[in-house]
Amino acid sequence: MIKKVLIANRGEIALRVHRACQEMGIRTVAVHSTADASAMHVRLADESVCIGPPAARDSYLNVAAILSAATITGADAIHPGYGFLSENAGFAEMVEAHGLIFIGPTAAHIRMMGDKISAKNAMRELGVPLVPGSKGALDTLEEAREVAEQIMYPVLIKAAAGGGGRGMKVAHSADELEEAWRVARTESKAAFGNDAVYMEKYLDKPRHIELQVLADNHGNVVHFGERDCSLQRRHQKLVEEAGSPALTGAERDVLGAQVTSGLRKLGYRNAGTLEFLYQDGQFAFIEMNTRLQVEHPVTEMVSGIDLVREQIRIASGEPLGYGQEDVTFSGHAIECRITAEDAVTFAPSPGKVNTFHAPGGLGVRVDSALYSGYSVPPHYDSLVAKLIVHAPDRDRAIARMRRALEEMVVDGIETTLPLHRRIMADPEFQSGEYTIHWLERFVGRTD
Repeated sequence: MIKKVLIANRGEIALRVHRACQEMGIRTVAVHSTADASAMHVRLADESVCIGPPAARDSYLNVAAILSAATITGADAIHPGYGFLSENAGFAEMVEAHGLIFIGPTAAHIRMMGDKISAKNAMRELGVPLVPGSKGALDTLEEAREVAEQIMYPVLIKAAAGGGGRGMKVAHSADELEEAWRVARTESKAAFGNDAVYMEKYLDKPRHIELQVLADNHGNVVHFGERDCSLQRRHQKLVEEAGSPALTGAERDVLGAQVTSGLRKLGYRNAGTLEFLYQDGQFAFIEMNTRLQVEHPVTEMVSGIDLVREQIRIASGEPLGYGQEDVTFSGHAIECRITAEDAVTFAPSPGKVNTFHAPGGLGVRVDSALYSGYSVPPHYDSLVAKLIVHAPDRDRAIARMRRALEEMVVDGIETTLPLHRRIMADPEFQSGEYTIHWLERFVGRTD
């Protein structure tokens, strides 16, 4: 069993990993930038090491500093959390080359799924349903035009190495294709150092559905149901639910069987999430995240499984110890991502938190590294808290979330709490009849 874990991350996810380790009797090492010297994960970890100045490239992306910290402290494993180096295949390789355990998938699978084209090709071979589109990169505008004519407009040009909506452009007609292809390549090159793009059929009213899986080193693969992550602004998720109000249990079982069978053939290990678009009763694979997801708590709430604990157990070589028939789902869970941004303009709002009060009560969970007196630095992602609720059904989960949002206090900085209160009170959200385009229209309302 792993005895000491270096947590190569910050904020609430670093604290989340620390808590799982503490419950397992595993010591933790926090690494931090100078801007995070007073962060909660640093204060609670058994040991801490400063790895550089505030800029992420000089600290949380500084591979040499992180590996040196692991060596100095005698850590035998590294958990990357999410973001930063979590899906960096080179980092995973270097961790293992230094005799350490990387708590995550193999570098080969990270690399395969990190390229959207190779990921889609792998899933095609494994029988996982895909969005109609090109089978590879579109090197020329002529190739793009040919594929667009085959799958019919509108079409979506996407960066092969992309994520977060960067390098993604829609063409509604042949007249718009050249501009979309050119801009997507330019944005992809600037954001990822790679201008390869591919094409998919643009779906006009899809939901964003993802499936959580765990796989051990002994051929066991289990899924933990779906999450509905359709409430997005600029391709960034704001609210997630488990399960989806749009799916039936039968649809979940069919998708789960396809995914687990495919990943078993692939020899995948550790945690992973497959993301799909869902429209008119059909699923279409778009990408796989080879790491823990921000929204993993809603899955934990409905399944009763500690996903971080399972990641560590798998990395230690232990079998899952249960099969798909042993996984059951109870009730409904919702997560609101609270960010340090203005709720109307979305302007960043770093600064000192004068007062922080977390809501409580039955079925309420708060994953946050905030505390009264803490200064939110301006150098990193704006996520400051995740508010999660669990209840016997969706209606009661919404009622519980509304109550918890009213109780929550973050004073001193602007947050998106008011926006989440508006969303939970909206009849259209309450009905469950929304798509990935719903939130963009909602935030534009003035009522």
